[in-house]
Amino acid sequence: MTGSVGIIANPVSGKDIRRLVANAPSSTLAEKYTIVRRLVLGAAAAGADHFWFLTEPHHIGARAIETLNLPGVRFDHVPIEARYDETDTVRTVKALRELRCSVVVVLGGDGTSRAAALGWRDAPLIALSTGTNNVFPRFVEATVAGEAAGLVATGRVGLDEVTTTAKVIEVEVEDQAGDLALVDAVLLDERLVGSRALFDPNALRVAVLSRSEPASVGVSSLGGLVLPCGEADEGGVALRFAPLSDATRVVRAPMAPGWYAEVGLAEARRLAEGEAVEVTGPGILAFDGERQRLLQPGQRATLTVRRAGPRVVDVARALQLAATRSLFVRDR
Repeated sequence: MTGSVGIIANPVSGKDIRRLVANAPSSTLAEKYTIVRRLVLGAAAAGADHFWFLTEPHHIGARAIETLNLPGVRFDHVPIEARYDETDTVRTVKALRELRCSVVVVLGGDGTSRAAALGWRDAPLIALSTGTNNVFPRFVEATVAGEAAGLVATGRVGLDEVTTTAKVIEVEVEDQAGDLALVDAVLLDERLVGSRALFDPNALRVAVLSRSEPASVGVSSLGGLVLPCGEADEGGVALRFAPLSDATRVVRAPMAPGWYAEVGLAEARRLAEGEAVEVTGPGILAFDGERQRLLQPGQRATLTVRRAGPRVVDVARALQLAATRSLFVRDR
């Protein structure tokens, strides 16, 4: 199947409680329709001829293309049974791998990109920011991102020319299946899995970061203001937290857009590639801003940063190569 592009548009990204208790921007369905439409137009202009959409209740893909006239271009929804949770993304991206899809474009935040990586660990991926935790996805005009997707899908630029392998945090939990995070894995002194509320700074116990970036928000920013570590750097950062009264350092960091908190640190240190950090319950493990796993008292988990994640497409690099090869130019 040549020239195929998968598009995962998370309908609930940009809609959680941080719109009410912080100052995070919203992302409406109408905006997502236009983003997907521009993605399709850009990718088709670059030669893509087959698009796969996530099956979801708002029919974002179908609404985006309903008035398009693109002869020879095929549109399909990935045939999964919708459960209306993150497993829809996981199962859809897993199916895209089996369908030999050439490149996957994900619209959402860190959590949506993580779900895509759970379905296809080394997926050729373009992650566009429409959520709240936006360390991994980037703000890129959808038309241009679509062009890059089309260039990769048709092989006019090679994957090896325009992709780098992302770091992940591999998670091993005693007596449970493994997991992963793309940006941060955090042990919280909490008991409620699935809560969408902001992290209480007093509940933070341990964090492992693949990216510790001061020019971000959330736990990645908190680490970045103390010990920066970018995507291009090897390894990661480990943080151990403490009450403000016992902390060796106090960091004032944006934990959500427009919402600052003071957080006490007992330790911040570099992690080498493959160096494991062990944590012990009770508590909740949160991955990329989402509470995911309950650790029982005494139950152990290990968190390890490795460069073993999605192959992230450099959109600018793809378009630069297209320009040097005159892929959008014809002589007269």
